[in-house]
Amino acid sequence: MPKILKFSTFSLRDFLVAAGPAAIAIVLTCFLAYWWVDPSPPDHVTLSTGQGNSAYETFGKKYVAALAKAGIRVDLKPSLGSQENLQRLKDDSSGVDIAFVQSGSTQQEEAERTGLVSLGSLFTEPVWLFLRDGKHVSQLTQLKGLKINVGPEGTGVPKLFKEILSVNGVEPADLRLSALENTPATVELLAGRIDGLVFSSAPDAPLIQMLLQTPGIKLFDFVQAEAYTRRFPFLSHVVLPRGIVDLGRDIPAKDYHLIAPTATLVAREDLHPALIDLFVQAASNIHGDAGWFHRKDEFPTASYTEIEVSPAAQKFYKNGAPLLQRYLPFWVANLLERMWVVVVALGALILPLSRIIPPLYVWKVRSRVYRWYGQLRAVEQAIEDVPQERQADVYRTQLERLNDIEERVNRISIPLSFADELYGLRSHINFVRRRIAGLIKPE
Repeated sequence: MPKILKFSTFSLRDFLVAAGPAAIAIVLTCFLAYWWVDPSPPDHVTLSTGQGNSAYETFGKKYVAALAKAGIRVDLKPSLGSQENLQRLKDDSSGVDIAFVQSGSTQQEEAERTGLVSLGSLFTEPVWLFLRDGKHVSQLTQLKGLKINVGPEGTGVPKLFKEILSVNGVEPADLRLSALENTPATVELLAGRIDGLVFSSAPDAPLIQMLLQTPGIKLFDFVQAEAYTRRFPFLSHVVLPRGIVDLGRDIPAKDYHLIAPTATLVAREDLHPALIDLFVQAASNIHGDAGWFHRKDEFPTASYTEIEVSPAAQKFYKNGAPLLQRYLPFWVANLLERMWVVVVALGALILPLSRIIPPLYVWKVRSRVYRWYGQLRAVEQAIEDVPQERQADVYRTQLERLNDIEERVNRISIPLSFADELYGLRSHINFVRRRIAGLIKPE
């Protein structure tokens, strides 16, 4: 191979040496930024729902379908209801990441202490008190002595209904309370073995739809609904409009006033922000339409929840879906949105490094030439003030040393753009050689 091929206008080796530390710093920065922003969410999540034939179960299936479009698998875990869902969220071994929880089920301080955040309110869950038609009850005080099913303790209904009774001066002992789940309790009511049952659910629940249209079953009218909302801030006053169930059959035959907590999505605070984005976007599509008790786009909302709403969810309620997620697949948009930290970090590194690396490269190339000037300076110092009797030997030794230096310099591979440095060195070697030769006296 011709020796000229050893030369070029650019030295890759010297560039790698000069830029190597900077490249390592950039790679390390990218790694740390990637680890910090955690751009890749898990591909599955567990959602705790509710009892069979409940609104929680119905909506849970809709979330499964919605998140499946983004490649996220949602595993549904049935429960008794809101209270059991809260216990699962607080228990790290339960495997539950997110759950439906009724407003009023916990306090903000407790939620913060146990590391829970809200994704917002999804829909109202009116308190439905269904009674057999033969029971003439216009006030809750008239429930004394009746057998009423309030559901198992794992739901939010027993606690809520007992609070409602208490403000009416009724003690739980004044009633015969049972704790059947919703479906068997409905069977018992239809069979006449209990006098009434209490649900707290969205009207989408199949059992609610059925009972509203069942002859011989009537709905209790909370005519003092507004007063209840003043006593319990987590409750709202809603109206079941006349004919909303079936306009043709005029069901119900009048407006009914109801009191309603709201259903919220509650998650562990360490749930990946990208998953929070997906759940909130899914909630907007699932619960955003007009319903029996709300107008279009009234839900989901950051209101009506005593648990602090997560920053990711608040951002959605304020600005809507992230711009990139409106046009790109979820995984791509999420990566680009969350990696901006890496881009900023790279910019902070590359800008100063772009000014440091070129001079460092030039210095590295020139150093291969300049280090020989130290050898030349050593030769010159060696011939200074030499005793006359030793001059001949010293001069010959230094000439041999110069020849060795020149031979080694001739083997230096250097980019052509720095050739003038090399030729300057060789001329300086010759200059020192001529100087020594001029000092040698002919014998």
